[in-house]
Amino acid sequence: MQNSATENRKSLEGKTIAFLVTDGFEQVELTTPWEQIKLAGAETELIALKDGKVQGFNHLDKGDAFQVDKTVADASAEDYDGLVLPGGVANPDALRTNQNAVEFVRAFFTEKKPVAVICHGPWTLVEADVVHGRKLTSWPSLRTDIQNAGGNWVDQEVVVDQGLVSSRKPDDLEAFCSKAIEEFAEGKHQRQRT
Repeated sequence: MQNSATENRKSLEGKTIAFLVTDGFEQVELTTPWEQIKLAGAETELIALKDGKVQGFNHLDKGDAFQVDKTVADASAEDYDGLVLPGGVANPDALRTNQNAVEFVRAFFTEKKPVAVICHGPWTLVEADVVHGRKLTSWPSLRTDIQNAGGNWVDQEVVVDQGLVSSRKPDDLEAFCSKAIEEFAEGKHQRQRT
């Protein structure tokens, strides 16, 4: 990851990026983008469904617990320059059933702000009704869900579509982080849409 960190160093100064998770997120899909985005100069905030700590996982094994900065009920997309949605199976499945989380995600698209999503994370995008007409990728098991929601699913390491960055799995994190930082640095995308 040295390459993307060096190329993007300080490109995000003055920006604040939200990370939305709940218990069951894939830990490396939070920690690696978090580190890279901070190295690029951004402030980062961990947003979750509840106060306290959220539990990360390393695939099916419990990982570390992380301190939440703000609950999604108290967060507003207006306060952030971009959003990262890590995956893990349980995490997006729980987020998509929470109305505050779905509205928070949808607001980034309404405000034309960049969003980066990986692995199972697009489940929340499907629920927020923001994938119609968009090209994106994900963990392969989400292909039908994305297609049924009107998205154009492709099997690629990283896909960028007008401010929406998506990747398939942890092996794609280097490309994912690099493109996410690039889109966050560009700022609002006028063709980003709900």
